[in-house]
Amino acid sequence: MLRIAAHLGAFFGFLLLSLSPAAAVDLPRQYVFGHTGAFKQGGMIVMALTQGTSVRLNGARLEQVVTKSGAHTVIGFGRDAPLTQKLTFTKGQNSETISVKLEKRQYNVQRIDGLPPKMVTPSEEDLPRIIAGSKLKKAARAVRRKSDDFAQDFIWPVSGRISGVYGSQRFYNGEPRRPHYGIDIAAPRGTKVVAPAPGQVTLAEPNMYFEGGLIFIEHGLGVTSAYMHLDTLAVKVGDRVKQGDVIATVGSTGRSTGPHLDWRMFWNKARLDPALVAQGALSDK
Repeated sequence: MLRIAAHLGAFFGFLLLSLSPAAAVDLPRQYVFGHTGAFKQGGMIVMALTQGTSVRLNGARLEQVVTKSGAHTVIGFGRDAPLTQKLTFTKGQNSETISVKLEKRQYNVQRIDGLPPKMVTPSEEDLPRIIAGSKLKKAARAVRRKSDDFAQDFIWPVSGRISGVYGSQRFYNGEPRRPHYGIDIAAPRGTKVVAPAPGQVTLAEPNMYFEGGLIFIEHGLGVTSAYMHLDTLAVKVGDRVKQGDVIATVGSTGRSTGPHLDWRMFWNKARLDPALVAQGALSDK
């Protein structure tokens, strides 16, 4: 397990978010102590705010978590997010708006052949199960705690070989499908999967149609991580997990062609790239 490359140092009793190499944007120091993350499509930015600062993204006010040690907020950018974003910082009578340019991503094409036809096009008999699963996922992702668990540096949930990357356009048996929004990590069945950051379990289902064994962990303010194709689950809905806690084991359940973990990240409706959240090289040992 490797921690994010940019170290978070202590500052007034909390983790001061320092500028990582990937975040080549200078945010106004009057409002932001520091930040981590990548201003890229698929990136997530965590900001440590000065006292009394509020932030808007493209006009929409961002939630923040204020504790005795300081205030944090978080933003995320989807796979095809507009490259120009506007951030407005306000404190008292002072306000400043800056235009942020995101780095445009280039995505791979990934072809997966030899799948049984029902894994590509579900039958009518499977639709009720799929619809029920969608409702469960929607309800779980609607959970929003006032927590700054997202401000901790994330670790990789499992070690292994990267077998699928975020954003790639997928073709199943030659038919185009929606992009892949996670990162696939191949590992032997039964390999332990750990929580990459603290949070609360909002979904724990052993037999979803597409995902098989599926767990959601909410890390505060709409930041949610998802773990798919699990063999066994070690947590239940409502459990509070710490970073490094075992939550499941790797499997090949649901629509899967071999044992691996499909790890996904969300901020509200934006689908993020987990590889940009847990920066650093992934061990395949």
